[in-house]
Amino acid sequence: MTTSSHPTVTLNNGITLPALGMGTWRMGDSATRRADEIRSLQSGLEAGLRIIDTAEMYGHGRSEGVIGEALQGRRDQAFLISKVLPQNASYKGTLAACERSLKYLNTDHLDLYLLHWPGSVPFEETLRAFETLKERGLIGDWGVSNFDTADMDELADMGACPLVNQILYSLEYRGTEYDLLPRDEQAHVTSMAYCPIGQGGDLLHHPTLQVIARQHETSLGPATPAQIALAWVLRRRNMIAIPKASTPQHQALNIAAQDIQLTEADLKALDDAFPPPRRKESLAVI
Repeated sequence: MTTSSHPTVTLNNGITLPALGMGTWRMGDSATRRADEIRSLQSGLEAGLRIIDTAEMYGHGRSEGVIGEALQGRRDQAFLISKVLPQNASYKGTLAACERSLKYLNTDHLDLYLLHWPGSVPFEETLRAFETLKERGLIGDWGVSNFDTADMDELADMGACPLVNQILYSLEYRGTEYDLLPRDEQAHVTSMAYCPIGQGGDLLHHPTLQVIARQHETSLGPATPAQIALAWVLRRRNMIAIPKASTPQHQALNIAAQDIQLTEADLKALDDAFPPPRRKESLAVI
């Protein structure tokens, strides 16, 4: 189970969650990997991670189907998140999309439902659907994904306060540190980092990460560059990280990354290698 030393985040609705969750992008795409993916999610739940993040876009429901299978008999262990596509985010479209996701997930409710990115449907219409879904008990709360500072300010101007804003954030993509992360924290909006250890592995070959990894140990042995990159994201207050792990072994490595306490020297070396932003940058999206 989680220990007191592992980071947690308290959402604005009072729910406290482990800061480390589980992403599922591209899960369900391969029948040969399905059993490993299911067991990976279950092992994460058994370790107390709780958060499972998915979206209707991920394999057109295939990711949600994997999760539905993994959650059989375990739904109460999970804090389940899915997302509606912008093109489906009309009032009726959002209700229908949520119902589809619930069917794939084999559950009667989501803990959190997000708009996947800003679209052409007026947000007031999507928000009205979110409120209807809450009233019907189909979602616990709502949030957004890939919203930049101006987008968040627009929501605030209409009196709407999402519970979370899910964004791309890693050592490679630090632009949000300049304005979006502090803005959201001040507004009591929790940030959720997708792809926190990068895409394709290039980040993990960086010599600075390799040097720092050799200086740390975890419960599974010497640290890896990926664990250092994940620990760096988890160091922030008000930040949830949702890396994907397609096998139980990979999941165990992510869980063990919570053991790592980066030193001031580590953080300075990472700042030198991956400089923080000095000006506003457009929100990066993958």
